[in-house]
Amino acid sequence: MSNDHWLQLIYNRRQTEPVELPEDAAPRLQKLEGIKAVVFDIYGTLFSSGVGDISLATEQNRDAALKTVLSDNGIHLSDTGEQTRIDEQLHEVIHSHQDKRREQGIEYPEVEIRDVWVDFIQQLLAAGHIEPDFEADIETLIIDYESQVNPTQAMPGLASTLETLRQQGYVLSIISNAQFCTPLLFETYLKQDLAQLDFCLDCAVWSYAQLEGKPSKRLYELSAKLLQKHHGIAPSEVLYVGNDMRNDIWPAQVIGFKTALFAGDRLSIRRREDHPDCKDRLADLEITELAQLLDCL
Repeated sequence: MSNDHWLQLIYNRRQTEPVELPEDAAPRLQKLEGIKAVVFDIYGTLFSSGVGDISLATEQNRDAALKTVLSDNGIHLSDTGEQTRIDEQLHEVIHSHQDKRREQGIEYPEVEIRDVWVDFIQQLLAAGHIEPDFEADIETLIIDYESQVNPTQAMPGLASTLETLRQQGYVLSIISNAQFCTPLLFETYLKQDLAQLDFCLDCAVWSYAQLEGKPSKRLYELSAKLLQKHHGIAPSEVLYVGNDMRNDIWPAQVIGFKTALFAGDRLSIRRREDHPDCKDRLADLEITELAQLLDCL
C-alpha cells in the first residue's frame, strides 16, 4: 500500500475541534542558557491525540471500530466472529507480548504492533472467525485502525516553532512512546518527513524499536548517549519537552536534561501530583504554546 494512502487515512480521521487549554493553564517561563538540543515527546506534545497517547494503551471498547477496519480491508468475519468481542482478543495479544518482555526483566514493556497484529490475525484464523484467503496488508490495517480510534492534529504553532529552532541551529530529536506509523504524523500535517524537518534520526529513541516504554530511564539514557556520540552534546545542554510529569519530566530530569512541561492541551496534560516521583517536582519551564520555547532559548 502506498504512503499516500496511509497519510490520507490519518488526515481524513483527524481531530477537527480546536485544541483547548486546560483550566489551570499558566505558563512559567525563564531563559535557559547553554541549550544545544531540543528533544520532544510526540503524542500530547507535538500532536494532540484523541486518547492523549498512542491508542494501544487503552482498554476501551473498540470492537465496532476493529470490525469495521477488517471489513473495509476485505477481511470478513464469520457469524461466530461477529458475535465475539475481538477487540478483547487484540488486547490479550498485546498483554501477552508485554508479559514476554516482563519475563525478560523489562519493567515498562513495549510491543511491536505489527508483530501483535500478525498474531492477532493468526488467532482469528485458527478460531475460524475469518477465511484464510484475504489479501489485506498488516500495516494498512494498523494505520486504518489507529487513525479511527485515535484521531490526531498538529499542535498550534508546531511548524513555525520547529522551523525557527532549526534555523537557530538547535539539534532536534525525539523520545516517544510510538509505533512504526507515528512518524507519518509529520508527513500528514507538516508535509515533510522527519529528515526533511532536520530531526536527528540517529538520536531518535522510539519505544517500539527498543521494546521498552516510558517512563523507563533507559530510553533517556540512550538519548543522552546518542546526542553525545553524534553531536558532542552533554545532558545539561538538552531541553526535553513533554506533557506528562511521570513519563516525560521525571526521567528526563533524572538523566540531567532540562525540562519543559507542555500544558497546552487539556486532553494530554498529566501532572501526576499524587505520584511520589512527581508531587514535589517542577519542570524548568511550563509552556502552554510551543512557540513559548523560543522565548526561553
